[in-house]
Amino acid sequence: MTDKVIENNQVTIMGKIVSGFLYSHEIYGEGFYMVDVEVERLSDSTDIIPVMISERLLDVSQDYIGACISVNGQFRSYNRHEEKKNKLVLSVFAREIEFIDEIDENAKSNQIFLDGFICKEPIYRKTPLGREIADILLAVNRPYGKSDYIPCISWGRNARFASGFQVGDRCMVWGRIQSREYLKKISDEEQEKRVAYEVSVSKLETEVYK
Repeated sequence: MTDKVIENNQVTIMGKIVSGFLYSHEIYGEGFYMVDVEVERLSDSTDIIPVMISERLLDVSQDYIGACISVNGQFRSYNRHEEKKNKLVLSVFAREIEFIDEIDENAKSNQIFLDGFICKEPIYRKTPLGREIADILLAVNRPYGKSDYIPCISWGRNARFASGFQVGDRCMVWGRIQSREYLKKISDEEQEKRVAYEVSVSKLETEVYK
């Protein structure tokens, strides 16, 4: 049962460690730490992706900044309470880590597969230049009755297709994890720069869940 559930959320990223380890939490005596990994895009820009790592996978007292790693795991979410409301926090949960000498420019350095259920009405829109975009929120089941809630963004014909999805439909998504900076309005005079994470969809399939 557990292996089957894990198959519905698969992530592989390859990139460079660009931060130290920040303590996150402990479960049954096992400590978990956050670290940022810089992943190249084809467009010469980069994504900074947060990775959650067990102290049993790496010696978190060491400085690995600049080292290249390959991470296999899952894209997970949890709700953090801040500013009187819950904020969805996303990160890659590492199951396997391997140090690599360099990243082959032809390697698939950022890929994700999700198999979940539409849990919010899709939001379809067009940019001023006419580009079609659809936002969907996918609930992906995890063992022990938990779920991860993953925002996904699709474009063009995929966006048109996604705009017809209904809450409860099963949806399979292939794509990449991307980071996006935005300005959060704190007050009339103050804005704060923040980073959102989402799945940029390259392919999707759906079936109505009965």
